[in-house]
Amino acid sequence: MAAAVADWAAFLSLGVSASAAVSLPVLLWADADYLLIKDWQAVGDRVLVEAANARHAAQDARRAAAVSVAALLLLLSTPTAEVTR
Repeated sequence: MAAAVADWAAFLSLGVSASAAVSLPVLLWADADYLLIKDWQAVGDRVLVEAANARHAAQDARRAAAVSVAALLLLLSTPTAEVTR
């Protein structure tokens, strides 16, 4: 049974690797229109905006994860004698 699970995990890993290896060149080829841009300053500004958006999204995700963990700990913890009085 353990060998079957390991084989499936290896097969899944191989599939993900092959998918990534094929999709990257295809993505770069399909998005090659960026080479035709004349004003690279606008591209640089857009990259900075997207980086700031990603940073804010990461902060929001961390905050949401912290609230979720705190709520889960409150739900799963057993009440003490002082709380139940």
